[in-house]
Formats: sequence, C-alpha cells, structure tokens
Amino acid sequence: MSCQSWWAVILCIAASLSAMGSAAGQPPVSNRDARFSPDGARILFLTNRDGNPELYAVDADGAGPVNLTRHQALDIGGSWSPAGDRIAFVSSRSGSTELFVMRADGTDQRQLTKDAGASTAPVAWSPDGRRIAYSSGPHRDSDIYVIDADGSGRRRLTTEPGLDASPAWSPDGSRIAYVASRGGNVDVYVMNPDGAARTRLTTHPEEDSRPQWSPDGRRIVFDSNRAGNFEIYVMQVDGSEVRRLTHHPAADLAPSWSPDGRRIVFASRRGGQGDDLYVMSADGSDIRRLTTGDPQ
Repeated sequence: MSCQSWWAVILCIAASLSAMGSAAGQPPVSNRDARFSPDGARILFLTNRDGNPELYAVDADGAGPVNLTRHQALDIGGSWSPAGDRIAFVSSRSGSTELFVMRADGTDQRQLTKDAGASTAPVAWSPDGRRIAYSSGPHRDSDIYVIDADGSGRRRLTTEPGLDASPAWSPDGSRIAYVASRGGNVDVYVMNPDGAARTRLTTHPEEDSRPQWSPDGRRIVFDSNRAGNFEIYVMQVDGSEVRRLTHHPAADLAPSWSPDGRRIVFASRRGGQGDDLYVMSADGSDIRRLTTGDPQ
C-alpha cells in the first residue's frame, strides 16, 4: 500500500502500528504533517518515534522536541489555533477516530466529536478561532464539516458522493480550500464557509492534495504527483500560475507556510527510508533538513 495518497495515511499508520510489535523489527521512524505555530517559534508535527503516532512540537530550527499527546492511541492531524494557545487533532483514544482539542502544552485534552470512527485528519481552525473544519466519513466518501471550538454547532458543508477532505481556511475567513474526488480524480477546490460557491482550482489528471493558503491569502501551496512523483507546487488562489517548487526522486509531501510567508515546511523521504521534516524558502530554494528519522 502506498502511504503517499493522503487518504491512505491513516490505513498505513495502522498497518505500521501492527508491525511495531512484530519480530521482523520496527518500521522506519517518520516525521510529517508539520505546522508552524502562529508566532513562527515552534513546529507541530506527527511522528512515530516513540512507537506509535504522536503529536510533537519542536523549535523552528528542529531543536527541543516535546511529546504533546503522550497516549498509546493514534494521535494525528494537529493544527494550532490562531492564538497559538490550543491545538486541534484527531485521536483514536476513545475507540474510534474523533476530533479532540488540547492546550498548546498538551494538557487539558478534550473530545469534541462522537462520529463513530468517522473523523479524519487534517483539521483546520477558522481565523477567528471560533470554529474548526474537519472531514468525516469513509476515507473514499468523506464530507467536510465545521464545528464550534467548544464542540457544539456541527454543520455539514459538502454532500456530493466521493472524497471531500483536507480543509484549509483562508486567512480572511472567506473561503475554505479542500480536496475532492469527482469522477475518480482528486483535485483542489475552494468553497465559502457555508459550503456554497464550490469551485475547482486544479484539473490535472493526477492527484493534487493537501492545500494550504499563504498568510497573505494570495497563493496556495499543495502537493501533487503530476510529474510522476509527489512534489510541492504553488499556485495563485484562482488556480493559475502553477509552479513546481521541489525536484527530487523521493516523495515531497504535506507543505505548510511559515506565518511570515517566507518559508514552507514539508515532509520528504530524501534523507532515508522514513519521512523527515524539511524547510525551504517560499521560492523552493535553500532546502534544509529539520529532523532525522532516528531521533537518537
């Protein structure tokens, strides 16, 4: 099974968890799905370095890793609140994958949804910190929902058959970017926060996924296998001027902007078997490695 397509990530993590207890040995350590804190000082990311998927935070230079979730269940899809004081994430600790929220130091972890195993990562806060967008449903037929930050007011935004997932709120709060599969093809779309005015931005026959808005709201970064391998791309918010940022035979995935818009953090296997975090300038130059697959 390929772990590159975003909807396969949860299934692949589950398979890795099973393999961890086998006599065949440990799977490679992976670090991925990174997000800069609103002040740019920390980076939140997913890693299995402790034996199961946990959410960690490190300094922006990769130093000082801290395990925030500390639970034997699957914890994924972390997202900072706009104020940087809370983190929304998805966890299987209740027996099904659900949406949770915690303080930025990992304390006060609370469950927000009871979707019977339907909630999937990633998740996204609204710019005012009042709402959280997430996807729910079977991994090939999920829909996007919005819920108030206290767990009330759940609203469904998409209703069409197929995949609707990976929501990302625009900085001004007026639109949500997301990925959808229509006719078997996965592309980047945008819609209003009420689910109206759905517009397709990419039309390439290969997969385009994991969109993230630039802090100034003028560009969207995403990953795509349109060149035969997953790479990082950027485009204008109307889908024009698509430009490739990375050029490497290893998969480059899950990009996200720094708060000042000058850097992009992403995951890549270019350093070995497992994914590691890298950061580059917004034009694709000056690529630097932040984590190593072996934390020792």
